[in-house]
Amino acid sequence: MARVRRRLELVDQHRPAYVVWELTLACDQPCTHCGSRAGDARPSELSTEEALGVVRDLAALGAEEVALIGGEAYLHPGFLDVVRAIVAAGIRCTMTTGGRGIDAPLARSIAAAGIYSVSVSVDGLEPTHDLMRARRGSFRAATGALRHLAEAGVAITANTNFNRLNLAEVEALYDTLRALGIESWQVQITAPLGRAADRADLILQPWDLLELLPRIAAVKRRAFDDGILVMPGNNLGSFGPEEALLRSVTRDGTDHFQGCLAGRWLMGIESSGDVKGCPSLQSAHYVGGNLRTRPLSDIWRDAPEVGFTRARTVDDLWGFCRTCPFAEVCMGGCSFTAHSLLGKPGNNPYCHHRARTLAREGRRERLVPVRAAPGTPFDSALFDVVIEPIDAPDPAPRRPLELVQLRRARPDVK
Repeated sequence: MARVRRRLELVDQHRPAYVVWELTLACDQPCTHCGSRAGDARPSELSTEEALGVVRDLAALGAEEVALIGGEAYLHPGFLDVVRAIVAAGIRCTMTTGGRGIDAPLARSIAAAGIYSVSVSVDGLEPTHDLMRARRGSFRAATGALRHLAEAGVAITANTNFNRLNLAEVEALYDTLRALGIESWQVQITAPLGRAADRADLILQPWDLLELLPRIAAVKRRAFDDGILVMPGNNLGSFGPEEALLRSVTRDGTDHFQGCLAGRWLMGIESSGDVKGCPSLQSAHYVGGNLRTRPLSDIWRDAPEVGFTRARTVDDLWGFCRTCPFAEVCMGGCSFTAHSLLGKPGNNPYCHHRARTLAREGRRERLVPVRAAPGTPFDSALFDVVIEPIDAPDPAPRRPLELVQLRRARPDVK
């Protein structure tokens, strides 16, 4: 910890330019892959008055964009007041939502409050989306929300978690979203975090990236022609042949993954006031303090749990990542994803370069669950990595998850 604190003294230039704020954990959908296990509000969530104070603190720290999430942010009683305060502070306000409760009047209110854009989570075509959201009608609600928001003048985008349930729908889902008029599409993979940690059959195996990444790259080339920007989340592979295309905002760009941004340019705030370097990081390991007991500026500047990536070096990596030629740039990839698999960051099997390297040797990695998640928000299980021949039989072949099985496991599924 002392080494981390010394390093933090040297990196005051880091600031939370992009903040993802869980306004409430209350949610109107019991999604089977939800990392926060959202549903009920946390026991002691920030009041509207407290939230408005957080906005002032974020402005003082130089925040440029605040993305409101949940649960569902619109279920917080002060949702629109917080949006207006963020906008009044000169900060861009966006939102990520499942969209189930966004009807035409709420869309107009969101637009009037000054929100810049809204990203609606769409998990697949209608049967798949409804299955993952565990609510019939969720797909119609999500696509309806996109239409209502567009009609109200709000810029609309979409985001999707890919896994073994919806992997076959990449191209068809893009066509559906394009027809709805989205401006951009963020694609990532479902990490075994929260409820997804309870469904090992849902998550991708590392070798699935060999199929997924080239397909997403092909869709992105099409999207440029359509005037739509497709961008990967931080946990979607890295340093394969399509790296520059996937990470760039122009067709001929040369951008690439530059390591986990948690605690460097990214901050996560939970609805209880707990602060992390990234909203998806495991709460039990990465909360640096609470806004009710410690100033936000102090947490950002001094908490090693928040600023751990500022002090990370190649010596903190292990396994394949320690020997990788991209180690100094990638630094083990997405921290919360690596932790969700192997119990700590610094070695990430979800890597396109890694999967390709092993494939050339006739091998692949298989993730095997060895310990269940405890069942708390932003928790994770533990997996072992088994090296096997590239042509070994798949012990859990991709197939649609049967609704009857899901109902047995989740009585709340309607």
